[in-house]
Amino acid sequence: MCRWLAYSGSPVLLEDLLLRPEHSLIDQSLHSRMGATTTNGDGFGVGWYGVGGTPGVFHSVEPAWNNRNLKEIAAHVESGLVFSHIRASTGTAIQETNCHPFRHGRWLWMHNGLIREFRAVKRDLAFAVDPTLYPEIEGSTDSELFFYLALTFGLQDDPPSAVARAVGLVEETGRSHGVEHPIQMTVATTNGERVWAFRYSSEGSSRSLFYSTRVDALRKEYPDNPVFQQLSDESRIIVSEPLSDLAGVWNEVPESHYGVLQEGQDELRPFAPRTDRPG
Repeated sequence: MCRWLAYSGSPVLLEDLLLRPEHSLIDQSLHSRMGATTTNGDGFGVGWYGVGGTPGVFHSVEPAWNNRNLKEIAAHVESGLVFSHIRASTGTAIQETNCHPFRHGRWLWMHNGLIREFRAVKRDLAFAVDPTLYPEIEGSTDSELFFYLALTFGLQDDPPSAVARAVGLVEETGRSHGVEHPIQMTVATTNGERVWAFRYSSEGSSRSLFYSTRVDALRKEYPDNPVFQQLSDESRIIVSEPLSDLAGVWNEVPESHYGVLQEGQDELRPFAPRTDRPG
């Protein structure tokens, strides 16, 4: 399917996240160890926060391992909040508007997984999107429609509740069409200040997701590691699969949980779909 990375912390060059790690996201585009597919070559995207009121995004349908512009940009762009995604299509077209992360105002969204039997449920789900939001949908993926369902259910006010309601609707709709396990997901979303990451699937066997150990603890464990010495205590990464084999760095997000990266104490909480509707 796909692989993704969300980083929040000290400003770093994109290449420090995407290119330099031992098992970087670019390496994973060819050699994923934990994904549903080894190769994720159906396009990629990067989103970052810097100057301006909205995040910047760069998308391409080229494989991430073979894009010269990505390497050029990554060597010169620095940010303290970065999303990046490498795509393995589950059936929708390979085109720039289908590459993650998706953007709405200050919000970014990316997804690994699928809405099963999407062709059968797409119409019903599309009709649930707020009519004022629907014209902004540019691509044809289940992931982007999922994003706009979450926006419809109040993502900008209460992300965990909005995602839970969107997942509840997907499951309810899928099962009405005879789909046994309607959704498989790891999702990340951000407003530029906090990052929310979700791991859930209808069958209770979700795609892999990991978060990094606190930097202050890693600094004590690896006093000679220059990366840990340079990062602030607030720096944290969430990834589909670890960027290195260094012991003690990566922790698996439990099944049916979500995490919040934020200033101060991060959070890890249980996640479950909701079938009630706001209002």
